[in-house]
Amino acid sequence: MKITDKLQQAASSGAPAFSLEFFPPKTEQGFTNLRTRLHRLSLLQPTFVSITWGAGGSTEERTMDLAAAARELGLDVLLHLTCTNMEKDKLDSALKRAKEMGIQNVLALRGDAPRGHEYWISTDDRFQHGSDLVRYIREQHGDYFCIGVAGYPEGHADSSDKSADVAHLKIKIDAGADFVITQLFYDCDAYLRWLRECRKAGINVPIIPGIMPIQNVSSLRRMTNLCGATLPHVIAEHLEPIKHDDATVKDYGISLSTSMITTLMRTTQSDAETYGPLAVRAAHFCTLNLEKSVRRILENLGWQGGLDSASLEESGLLQAERERDEERRKNEIARLGNRLVAQNNSAYTTPTSAPPPLTISAHEAALRAQHSFVAHPPSEASGLPPSSKTSAGGNSLWDEFPNGRYGDVRSPAYGELDGWGTGLKITPQQALAQWGTPVDTHDLTHIFLAYLAGRIPSLPWFEDPLHAESETIMPYLRAFARRGWWTVGSQPAVDGARSDDPVFGFGPRGGWIFQKAFVEFWVPRGELEELVRRLEKWEGGGYYAGNRKGEFRTNFLPDAINAVTWGIFPGKEIVQSTIIEEVSFNAWKEEAFDIWREWAMLYPAQSASRKLLDSIGEEYWLVSVVYHDYKDADGLWRFLLGDEATNGADVDGKQ
Repeated sequence: MKITDKLQQAASSGAPAFSLEFFPPKTEQGFTNLRTRLHRLSLLQPTFVSITWGAGGSTEERTMDLAAAARELGLDVLLHLTCTNMEKDKLDSALKRAKEMGIQNVLALRGDAPRGHEYWISTDDRFQHGSDLVRYIREQHGDYFCIGVAGYPEGHADSSDKSADVAHLKIKIDAGADFVITQLFYDCDAYLRWLRECRKAGINVPIIPGIMPIQNVSSLRRMTNLCGATLPHVIAEHLEPIKHDDATVKDYGISLSTSMITTLMRTTQSDAETYGPLAVRAAHFCTLNLEKSVRRILENLGWQGGLDSASLEESGLLQAERERDEERRKNEIARLGNRLVAQNNSAYTTPTSAPPPLTISAHEAALRAQHSFVAHPPSEASGLPPSSKTSAGGNSLWDEFPNGRYGDVRSPAYGELDGWGTGLKITPQQALAQWGTPVDTHDLTHIFLAYLAGRIPSLPWFEDPLHAESETIMPYLRAFARRGWWTVGSQPAVDGARSDDPVFGFGPRGGWIFQKAFVEFWVPRGELEELVRRLEKWEGGGYYAGNRKGEFRTNFLPDAINAVTWGIFPGKEIVQSTIIEEVSFNAWKEEAFDIWREWAMLYPAQSASRKLLDSIGEEYWLVSVVYHDYKDADGLWRFLLGDEATNGADVDGKQ
């Protein structure tokens, strides 16, 4: 059914209208679990679900598979289509397959342009803008498809003239678009001003606000930077005192989204003269493949169709699986002994009190952390936030938080922190200003050293400065960079830090945090064999190594899972927040090499910088090394660096 017809039905009956957006998961396990999630969320009767489409059709098969799964559940699907690097034949094929699947709704987008070349590369001159895609679909398929387009309440991030964006939206409507879904925003006043401008421009099709619940502060910063959205001062003030408590931030995001939707609907529906047909009567949720926030928002709004969170959990969809998981959990506890941290109420009521004593050894805790991850994922009921201390950002406790690259590969959200996928997280202008025009490996070394010294705020693989814990291993990271082994991930060993430690802590008070040291870095092909020879003989740890061609080396056993950060909390299961394993390494490896390519695209095709970065992507290996003895703070670095491990302390990055 067409979305415009469904919106009209909802408006006539007074029923709520909402939609849910999903992206194709990165792993097979994630895809399987997202199908289960879709089944559960279908009980809430969303007006439609939207499925994203990677630039150039890079996720075409996964996108169509996910759309088919939604159709099997009787859900109306909005299929995203982009004209970024899209060839006509590929576009025609996607539209044909959509028709065959009974999909009548498409979201026509220009798409996220590849970084570089003035933001934009066109494969087909007929598809330069979203309006070109709208016009083409209308010409080829008449009125079969209900076509949506994107709106930008605060202007498109690539636009130099924000005031012209409304005029561009009108062009898309005149080309044949039926409705609009907006980019995320957090400033309701800015949205309402934009809505009034749309009305003055003669836009009268339904406009659905895009709502992305805040999951944590780091992902919020990422998203607002990427899309150019402003964060009102009052929201920033509210987040500041809770920014390190992801669970509380998530709760705040739920309340904020609920308030935004209520405010927009009340304001626009009560002023028909000003807003008319543009009054807000629906909401589009960007889920990041997560469900808890959206479910709670719908429950707050009374839009859950009589199903609260508890009734959804008891719907029977996963009852058998939950019973099996519970049986495995009980067996595991019986085998290992239920010797968790002793309960100590004073740890919760007196912030300055010491954590309760451990009643199991730290070594046994490490073994249990690794084994429990294999046996069953952390439960939603744990309520524990993830660690956010790795260079790639935060990790997930199954489905509580954006999953990141060190999280659970079984999660539908695995590998995503912000829904924007692989790519540079800053604009081309920002990237060129920070990284300049490297022409040889010495230039690259200086870029990495400048980042370690804090003289530039980002690198292509992460847009934030290093976390505080990296200062404890800074001499080693500098020694790696000087050697030409450029690091993209690392953490120090930690042997029992308090959970409220300002550098290493996470989770509720009264717990203990442990970490194994690990480091991930780029290695020239000519140096790989000697490094691997040493690693193969090493009994202290293990490694994964891979290149762009798909070649892979490791000394870990098949299906090995390395819990490298874990926490022990009063009355809780052991929580492992940072995981390194073969599946996650290979998924990240592909993205990491793609980022070399995107960095290269900032420069002209025959330039020295383009040739250098392309050659690095072809000639280097990505290597990840884990050291198991978390009691030996310097062991990993002594093994890999030798004498350099003791000679790098006074290096300031200027050499």
